[in-house]
Amino acid sequence: MVAATDKIPVGFLLSGGEAGDAPKGRELLEKLGHTKKVIDLLMDRAYEGDETRAPAISLGHNPVVPPKKNRLGPWEYDKELYKKRNEAERFFRRYKRFRRICTRYDELDIMFVAFFMLALIFDIIT
Repeated sequence: MVAATDKIPVGFLLSGGEAGDAPKGRELLEKLGHTKKVIDLLMDRAYEGDETRAPAISLGHNPVVPPKKNRLGPWEYDKELYKKRNEAERFFRRYKRFRRICTRYDELDIMFVAFFMLALIFDIIT
């Protein structure tokens, strides 16, 4: 999921339960394309690998993610800006109130996406 704020989704892709988030995250970044101005991209540590940071930089984003503690060549990042990542976490928390989304009852991806879109609409009008 890419969200502009805690209320504005930009895009999302589904992945299998056994798959990691980073490959789909890179795919979503590629689909969103290149930006005209540099945009700060606040990411979880799951996305801190070079294979995610390099494409993000090439697409015009400034990846703001702390390096893992065991990384040999750690980088500097804006710690104050990284604190705003809680906005994305608030976004997810709001949708967990829809039990059908957080438990993933639907077996078909199309049904899950349809209900998620319905939840987005419901959230906007309330």
